[in-house]
Amino acid sequence: MPTVAAAEALKMLRDGSQFQWYVIPLFALVVYVYAVELEKKNWSMIFAGLAFWGLDWFNEIWNGLVFHFTQFAPVWGAPGRTAYLILIGLNIEICFMFAISGIVWSKMLPADKTLRILGLPNRVFFAICGSIFCVFVEILLNLVGALTWDYAWWSLGAPWLIFLIGYLPFFLVSFWVFDMDGLRRKAMTVGVILGVDLAALVVFGAILKWI
Repeated sequence: MPTVAAAEALKMLRDGSQFQWYVIPLFALVVYVYAVELEKKNWSMIFAGLAFWGLDWFNEIWNGLVFHFTQFAPVWGAPGRTAYLILIGLNIEICFMFAISGIVWSKMLPADKTLRILGLPNRVFFAICGSIFCVFVEILLNLVGALTWDYAWWSLGAPWLIFLIGYLPFFLVSFWVFDMDGLRRKAMTVGVILGVDLAALVVFGAILKWI
């Protein structure tokens, strides 16, 4: 039987009547961020952003599958007010945020890839810092009921899995793509990530209707 939070999210899932006009300026902001980088032909930044976004979609898909197979709760849910709930733990606002997060964090990276900060490679340092920041934001969202957790191993009392699985891969893969040599290699890597996401959405969403 679904938890109260999961049941609330299910009622809102892909309900077009939830639409709010603020979605349009949010979408315009995402387009603008990418347009600026495109104008500069800053392909490393663009692909880093898309890699980050693609990793989030991957997490959201398996999170939806957790709910399908348990019929209890997703690992995280988003039953709060939203203009559109895409998947049980992913609303349109979160989607837009992650679409530009990889670009925002990649802009903080030092030009010198070999620079070490506190003894760590700077890419690892910023991945850790970014993940800690995101976990902190998730905790705040959970405290106000916008993001729900129903499993003891994914909660305020056990935040390390949120750090290790929920965010660290996003940053590491995004920075890895950012630093890759060759535009083709970047494009192929991001293409694989987004291709896996799309295939999973078609199979588990459109066909099987599990998520």
